[in-house]
Formats: sequence, structure tokens, C-alpha cells
Amino acid sequence: MKTIDDFAVEGQHVLVRDDLNVPLDGGRVTDDGRIRAALPTLTALLDRGAKVIVCAHLGRPAGRPDPKYSLAPAATRLSELLGRPVKLTADITGPSARAAVSALLPGGLVMLENLRFDQRETSKDDAQRGTFADELAALADLYVSDGFGVVHRKQASVYDIAMRLPHAAGYLVRAEASALRRLTADLRRPYVVVLGGAKVEDKFDATGDLISVADRILIGGAMAFPFLAARGYKVGTSLLDADQVGLARSHLDLAARAGTKIILPSDLVVAAERDADAPHEIVAADAVPADRMGLDIGPESAGRFTAGIRGARTVFWNGPMGVFELTPYANGTRAIASALTSSEAFTVVGGGDTGAAIRALGFPDGAFGYISTGGGASLEFIQGKTLPGLAVLEKP
Repeated sequence: MKTIDDFAVEGQHVLVRDDLNVPLDGGRVTDDGRIRAALPTLTALLDRGAKVIVCAHLGRPAGRPDPKYSLAPAATRLSELLGRPVKLTADITGPSARAAVSALLPGGLVMLENLRFDQRETSKDDAQRGTFADELAALADLYVSDGFGVVHRKQASVYDIAMRLPHAAGYLVRAEASALRRLTADLRRPYVVVLGGAKVEDKFDATGDLISVADRILIGGAMAFPFLAARGYKVGTSLLDADQVGLARSHLDLAARAGTKIILPSDLVVAAERDADAPHEIVAADAVPADRMGLDIGPESAGRFTAGIRGARTVFWNGPMGVFELTPYANGTRAIASALTSSEAFTVVGGGDTGAAIRALGFPDGAFGYISTGGGASLEFIQGKTLPGLAVLEKP
């Protein structure tokens, strides 16, 4: 696939699809990792005299404008990091956007409002996505894909737009693909996969595929509860979708046949509610009180997981081990991060939540082999799936 280095961009309107889906608190960006990841491509384009139009999404606003999901905080933070103004348009392809784009000078940048304020962005209907892509394409001369976190989505600003404009991969997308290929084409064993987080449904398919590839899979966070329930354990009020228990049981059976070791928590930190001030205790994984929920793996589990990582030559980690944002439930995630930083393995941290977790806990990005900005995208990539947003960049 071509990169921005293959195009003369001076004076050209360049539409850059970034992933600025960052966590917010009171209108303030609490982790700017994804914004920082966008800087190399944007800076290179601006320095070369391009007229840059940034487009991105934030959250899931249900296809209509919602002030709660405005990209304004991301625009403010990007402006601070670039050291230059970043104008946020009031619409996406309407009068405000067209006027701002028309007024751009070489080396200038504007940001379009949240793409998902228009339901056509994520429509399953090719024609609807196409009309939105037509409107986006009318703003630019060149399209640059640099939001790796969305390349597994067949969406207007990810897939359809590249069918309408000369296109290139940004530096981030190129770097992500290169790093993740080391988990497929250049895999070194033992290969350990660590899965956690609360987006359980998104990871179940990946778990089934990874069983045939990984040597060991360590499962914590909310991801562990269907597996614990599949073993007959009561999990109290922990986050659990009962429909996933049967699938977890089949994954355990598959792992047994494949010779892949699945390591689950042996103890948990539990409380009656998700609150830093709530009384909490450590209990065995098979002894969770009916009125308690698991909010972190316990110290024994952290030790077992650390031992499971020891000696690995490749480690992929996606998902925190608990509610790391609250101090009493951050120790499990901290233990995994510490194990990876002291490991001699090639380590890949995948997903926005996991990247945010390690930064919140004080670990520098450089302590890991690679930090991927895309959770679902990185999982699908290492499963060997075709990612629409990458496949379309290969087309002339």
C-alpha cells in the first residue's frame, strides 16, 4: 500500500481519518494516547504544505448530533500538542465544513465534527454509506487512513472514501500493521495471550481462533466470568452474559484438545458495588458471595499470571484485569504490566483501554514492544482476518 511519502501534498486538501475516540471526564481528555499517535502523520503533512482535514468519531451517538460526543475536547488537545489552531466545524459535510475547508491555507488544519453524528457513516447499506463518502470526498484531493482502531470496520470514512479518492496509509497504520505482523508471520514461541477488559463479546471469537495459535492464554477482567461460570463457579453479581457460558465451555474443551493452556483467576477482589470506597475483600474464585462482584484478579492470580508470562518470547495483551481506574482494583493490571516490562519477549499491548491503563498506572509507552491503538482491529489482525480498511488501501 502507498504511504503519504508517495504523494506530492503541497497545496492539496488531504482528508485524514484518525482515531480520536478518547476517554473524557467533564469535557477533558483523560488519556491522549490516540491523539499523540496521530501526530507524526499530521505533522508531516502540515510541514509539507498540505491543507489538512481531520475526520474522526467519538463514542456511539446513534447517528445524530449529541453535544456529549462532540470532538471539541479532542480538537482542543490536538491544538495544544501541535502548537497551532485546530478549528472544529459545526457540521461534517455541511456549510460550516465546506466554508472551513475552502478557507484553508497550506499548512493549515481543520477538524470535522463527529462522523457518527451522521447515521450513514456506519450504515450497513452500501448506497447510504456511498452518498456520505461522496460528500466527504468532495472536500479533498487525497485520502489518508491513519485510524488503525477502525480499519476493521466497513464504514464510509474508512472503506468507501478510499474507493473515491487517491489514497494512502498514514505512518500510524503502517507502523501498526508492521508490528502486528510479528504476531503472525514472524511469531516466536512460547506465545502467551492475555485477555481481559469488559468488552467480552468482542473477544470471544478471537479466543476461539487464538486457542489454535497460542501456547498459553491468561484470562482476567470481566472476560473471566463466563469461563469461571462454565466451570460451575458462582460469580455473584459480576458482569456476566449467561449466553456466553456455553461458548466459554466449548472454548475450554477446544483448548484441552489443542493442548493450549488456559489460566483463569484463582482468587478475586470483590465488593458490593463498583466504588473505590466500598468495602472489599479477597475471595477464592469459586467462593464469590452472592451479593458481591469481582472487580479485579486477586494477588494469587496475579502471581500465577506473572508466572505464565515468564519465559514467553511473544506476548499479546488486550484488556485490563480489573477496574484499574479505582485504586483498590488496579493491582492485577499493574502486575501484568510489570511482568511485561521485565520480560525479554516481544510484547504488544492492544486496545485503547489497555493503553490508557498502563499510562494511568505510570508505565511509559517505551517499556513495551509496541502499543497498538486498536483493540478490536488488533485482535482481528492477529486472527488473520481481512480488515476492510486495510484491504481497500491495497487497491489502486
